[in-house]
Amino acid sequence: MVEKNSESEDSARWVLACELRRLREASGRSLAQLAEETNYDRTYLHRLETGERLSKLPVMEALDRVYGTGGLLVRLWRLARLDAFKDKYRAFMQYEAKATIIHKYSLIVPGLLQTEGFARLALSMAPTPVGADELEESVAARLGRQELLRRTPSPNLRIILDEAALRRPVLDSEVWHGQLARIADAAQAPTITIQVLPFAAGVQSLSGGPLSLLWMADDSAVAYLEGNRSGELIEEPDEVQRYRLSYDHLRDAALSPRNSLAFIEQLVEESRP
Repeated sequence: MVEKNSESEDSARWVLACELRRLREASGRSLAQLAEETNYDRTYLHRLETGERLSKLPVMEALDRVYGTGGLLVRLWRLARLDAFKDKYRAFMQYEAKATIIHKYSLIVPGLLQTEGFARLALSMAPTPVGADELEESVAARLGRQELLRRTPSPNLRIILDEAALRRPVLDSEVWHGQLARIADAAQAPTITIQVLPFAAGVQSLSGGPLSLLWMADDSAVAYLEGNRSGELIEEPDEVQRYRLSYDHLRDAALSPRNSLAFIEQLVEESRP
C-alpha cells in the first residue's frame, strides 16, 4: 500500500490507491486474475494500488467496469491527477476542468492537442533528466487533461497556434506527422477552433508567451500566463479583461480558421515519412 504519512493521507492519489486495492480484495480477485480481465500488466496494476504510478483514463474506465463502481474510480482519478502539478498550475487546472469556454495562445503544441508519442518525446527533453517512471507519470498527467474535451457538453475551445509551433518538429518523423494530423483533426471538431498566427503577422503584444483565458458557467473568468518554470494565475476582472482584449487583437492578426486548416493540412502532407 501507499505509505501513509502527513503528506499523503489526505491526498486523492492515496485514496485512489487504497480504493483500488480494497475493491480487488473485496471482489476476491488476485492481481493475476485482474490482469487477465483487464488486459493490463499485473505489475502495472500492483503499482497503481501502491500509488507508485498514476494511470491513464482508459485504465480507470476498465476497472470501473470490472468492479461495477459506476464511475467512482474515474472521479477519484480526476482528483488524483491534480497531485502531479504544482500549486498555481493545479489551481489553473481546477478552473480549466470547470470552464465552458477556453481560449489559448501557444508557441508550442499545447497539452490539450498533444498525442501520446509527442508528449513522451517532449517531456523526455526536460533540462533535468527524468527516470522512466517519472516520465510515464508526466505523460499520463498531461494526457489526462484531454479528458475535458470528451465531456458532454464539451467546452468551446479556441487555440491560436504560433507558426513556430508547427515548424519545429520532434526528431521522430512519424511522431511529428501524427501530431500534425492530430491538430488537423481537432481543427475540424465542432467545438474546437484553431487559428495559426503566421510569421508574417510580425510581433504581437502577446507573442512573448503562452496565455489561457477561461470562462465559467457563471460568466466569471480567469487568465493564466505560463512561463518556463512558473505560471501566474490572474483572477482580478480588470486584469483578465485586459488580456482578453490583447487576445482579440492576436486573433485578428491570425489566419482565419479555414485558412489555418488549409495551412496545417499542407504541413501534414509535407511531413509524411
